[in-house]
Formats: sequence, C-alpha cells, structure tokens
Amino acid sequence: MSSVCPTVPASSLPDDRDVEPQNALTAKFTPAEWTALKKFRSTLSESFANAFPDNPDAGTTPYKLWGVTIDPTSPKNARVSVVLMKFLRARNLNPTEAQNMFISTLRWRQSFNVEAAMNEKFPDEVFGQLGKIYGRDKQRHPVTYNLYGANKDLNAVFGDVQRFLRWRVAFMEESITRLDFETVDQMVQIHDYEGVSLSSRTENSKNAASEASSLFQGHYPEFLSRKFFVNVPSFLAWIFWLFKPFLSAATLAKMTVVGSGHQTISAALLPIIDEGELPKKYGGAADDF
Repeated sequence: MSSVCPTVPASSLPDDRDVEPQNALTAKFTPAEWTALKKFRSTLSESFANAFPDNPDAGTTPYKLWGVTIDPTSPKNARVSVVLMKFLRARNLNPTEAQNMFISTLRWRQSFNVEAAMNEKFPDEVFGQLGKIYGRDKQRHPVTYNLYGANKDLNAVFGDVQRFLRWRVAFMEESITRLDFETVDQMVQIHDYEGVSLSSRTENSKNAASEASSLFQGHYPEFLSRKFFVNVPSFLAWIFWLFKPFLSAATLAKMTVVGSGHQTISAALLPIIDEGELPKKYGGAADDF
C-alpha cells in the first residue's frame, strides 16, 4: 500500500522574507516592538538620504554605527535590530520620532566628527584619571567610572569646554566597544564625586556638564542599565532631588544616589557587581584602578 504525502499549499510555507535573524537580545523583543521595528527599518534609505543630503548614494551605502554595519538596502540583521530598537525605545516605539532621532544622531556624528574625537590624543595628565572602564556587573554589563574629583585643576579639565566634550564622547565611544549587541547592549555607570566641592562648580564646568548631558540624551539612547552617584556631597544631592519630578519613572528606576563611606557604597554596589569585579575602594575585592 503506498502512502501519499499531503501537499502543503505554497501560501502556508514560511516566507524567507518574514524570517527575522535572532540573537539573545532580539529574542526578548515584544510583538509591539517588532511591529515598530519593521516600520522604522523600512525608512532607513530615506533616513540616510536625509541625514547626508550631499551624498547622492547615502540611501544605499552601508554605514557603521557603534561597530554595527547598517546596510539600508539589506537591513535584516540581529545586531542592527538591537541598535535600531534603542531609538524606538527612547521614543516610546514611535517609528516617526525614532527616525527623527536617528537622523539627528547621524547628522550630529558627522558635524561633531566623532571618529576624529576617538582618534584624538588627549593629555593623560589632564584626563587620564577622569574615566575608567573596569569589570562587569552580574549580568555582564561593562562598568564605567566617571571620577569627577580626580583632577583638581579645573581650568585644565574645563578651560576648553569643546576639548572636554570631545574627550567625554571618546570615552563613551570606547565604553560602547565593550558591548557586542548580541548578549549585552547597555552599561553600568558609576559617577564618583569624591573630592568635589562647591568651588568645583565653575561656569565652564557647569556648561560642560549641561552640553554633555544634552549630547548623551539626544544621541546615545538606551545605553544605561544602571547609574550610581557615589560620594555625593550634600550640596549636589539636593540638586538631584530638585530635578526628580522632571525625570521619567523608567529613568529614575535606573538611578541611585549613594552617600559616602565604604560600607554605604558597598551595600549599594555589591548586589549588582560581584566582589571580584568591584574595586576595593568601593567595597569589592578587585585591585583598585
């Protein structure tokens, strides 16, 4: 007796065009996120053309952003999906607003010349101790440290605000190289205010902080897993609470203001970062940087 295999209608077969490349991060996307991503992704050629109007081939030319190559003519790629999702999440899954943010970021990167900032040689005696990338948290997010009181020569650090911003952007870009956009796409930031006093609040330092904050909010979406403010003097702590009503619940959930003292800081950080990954000065067992 011969058996006859049923014929499967062609319409019910999976279409390769509908198959999305996946990794550990895209596997966590919700249906709503996938819907928004597909709409956003369909505008990539238009976005690149708008961002770079002087380049007639911009709409078809691959572009590398944070180490991930985005090909507007063939954008289906798991790591590309992770990068694009950052813009969507920053704009509440609104594809049009995400596209505007994306275009703005592309234009800013060109005008700021991010690549030149990354290759610039900054004086080690000025900036060498201000930022460190050290270890990972328990979820394998890299941990970055911003040490605001590490250089008491404020004129050297902030005298040239634009140079400070180029260094700060270069430090952020270096931190992002620790992300693979496959298993991890965010970082932990620890802002250490040890040694910061009222006299540290110069006009240049305030301008630099304001401009840096604006750059990161506008052009580095959803890179923050957690942010800790440690050794915060009382005169700065009240500023945070003053602005608390203006911060979203999602942002506030990622931020923790910690006082001073070995025990206080370690109590806040050790639940997030293993002892062997946390420097001794913060209550861990790792060598200090």
